Amino acid sequence: MIGYLKGTVKELTHEYALLEVGGVGYEVYCSNAAFSRLSGATEGEVYTYMQVKEDGIALFGFADTKEKALFLKLISVQNVGAKSAMALLASMRPDEIVNAIQFNDSKRLSAVKGLGKKTVERIILELNGKLTAEEVMGAGGVSVQAVSVSEEDDDAVAALMGLGFTKQESARAVDRAKKAGARTVEEILSAALKGM
Repeated sequence: MIGYLKGTVKELTHEYALLEVGGVGYEVYCSNAAFSRLSGATEGEVYTYMQVKEDGIALFGFADTKEKALFLKLISVQNVGAKSAMALLASMRPDEIVNAIQFNDSKRLSAVKGLGKKTVERIILELNGKLTAEEVMGAGGVSVQAVSVSEEDDDAVAALMGLGFTKQESARAVDRAKKAGARTVEEILSAALKGM
């Protein structure tokens, strides 16, 4: 398996990067972050995943090991192929993908071209709570902005989610309501709804 390439950037197209390593040219289908790093550079490196199928071999390139780890998690989900995972990485940053999964934001994930509602639901179902702390770190080591909610606030969050708000929106609204002085579930809900 080819897990990493470092060499001369020979060509960048809208579909792939051509990297020359030791006199051999490798076509690598890259994430947006990997393309950005290679763009304008004469030398470059990518972490790769080699997909071997009956109809051929393909290389997929990533800016770092965290992005590659997220890609591997995504393709571990039933009916999520490499192209669908790359479409996600082309449309959203890794930390945004992790946030959407953690907070059940199917609307955000469904906005990605080529991802159907059932696929998005499967991604959330299979990966929610299964992403490690390192995978939750975005590019450059920036942590995902998650809002922590105490157990006593869970009822308020659940009530807001029942009204159609996402878990993340609900958690943030509850947090704002608590900072504004709301204490009981009723006060929290009232203040949270006013702030939505």
